[in-house]
Amino acid sequence: MAHIDLGLDEKAYPGITGPMLFRPETAGPLNALAEQLLRAAHPTLSAGERELIAAYVSGLNECTFCCSSHSAFAAAQLPAGMPLVEQVRRDAATAPVSDKLRALLRVAAAVQRGGREVTVELVDAARAEGATDLEIHDTVLIAAAFCMFNRYVDGLGTWAPQDPEAYERSAERIVAHGYRVS
Repeated sequence: MAHIDLGLDEKAYPGITGPMLFRPETAGPLNALAEQLLRAAHPTLSAGERELIAAYVSGLNECTFCCSSHSAFAAAQLPAGMPLVEQVRRDAATAPVSDKLRALLRVAAAVQRGGREVTVELVDAARAEGATDLEIHDTVLIAAAFCMFNRYVDGLGTWAPQDPEAYERSAERIVAHGYRVS
């Protein structure tokens, strides 16, 4: 049970969906942020890659709901699917991703530890692998936003399903319709 009474069945509205229904005034801007960061047109990073960054940071934060959700969302949009997502979450340094994405994941991990952990050396290394300033910016923003989302979900003690199929069903909805509370 969540730390506060959300006034709904948490199993029907797990993770972030319960708090968003509880406080629709904040849900709108939060969903708009997620939509912009993860699904809006981007010149170089695919939606799957951006979801992978969100899943990776959520895993580092040990946020079960967000990690499971965004892992499923990434897997649904990446050709290599869940096996790749699991490899990245297990060991981003050896996962079969581009050197650029690996460098961006290092930047995201630094953000997760603390904003000041992002060093000139990490940024230069990402640039050396072909990352643009826009990609570095968006990686930092995705990682920072997911630290906030993770703390929102876990700070309220929301319930997270254990069944991977629940997250796969959510992935179908998110890929088809975007981020919104329904």
